Amino acid sequence: MQLKKIAHIENDYTDKFGIPRQAGLADVPGRVVFEPEYRREEAVRGLEGFDYVWLIWGFSEPFAHAEEGAEKTGWSPTVRPPRLGGNRRVGVFASRSPNRPNPVGLSAVRLERVETDPELGPVLYVRGADLLNGSPIYDIKPYVPLADCHENARAGFADEHGDYELAVDFPAELIARIPEEKRKGLVEALAQDPRPTYKDEGDRVYGLSFGGFNLHFTVRNKTLTVTSVERLPDR
Repeated sequence: MQLKKIAHIENDYTDKFGIPRQAGLADVPGRVVFEPEYRREEAVRGLEGFDYVWLIWGFSEPFAHAEEGAEKTGWSPTVRPPRLGGNRRVGVFASRSPNRPNPVGLSAVRLERVETDPELGPVLYVRGADLLNGSPIYDIKPYVPLADCHENARAGFADEHGDYELAVDFPAELIARIPEEKRKGLVEALAQDPRPTYKDEGDRVYGLSFGGFNLHFTVRNKTLTVTSVERLPDR
């Protein structure tokens, strides 16, 4: 079986560390750029009438924290979801872990608009994607509430552990270095606690790359404090 890359994502997530673990948790803008073969306006005709789209995509880099046993088999039948503190194991098919038999992701993202670029053809402007910049996209489907939204559906262990967000202390003199249009999404991404939760090291300083900037932060008592912001050199 072969999957064709039809498009890729362009956004500010230049490092796996810091990407929210689910789509829609951080209001970070991005755009979906089609590959030359699929730059056909008729292929997206009618898509502008939908508020959300499903992206079926591939992990462009190996997952950083491989589960035990994954090195031998390429996948692990059980994983440790971060929202369970990284200590309790569940089946891989009962989770959304990237440690899967096939490196395929599924994300519902908000569609802001469809624009036609003179060189790139139709471009989808989206918000809330949880994809690393450059990740390949294999298919795009409209989100249809009638079929895709199931009210009062159970969410397993995700229902049991919902209080995981951090307060974000981002000093004014540091956040001023971030372009204004990037601030909201960045703060929301930080609030999702990008750390591996089974490595809760209170004195550790973490680093994160986002939108051309390198940030350092610490986490203590459910508060994430940004300690430095530096612009990365232009590539």
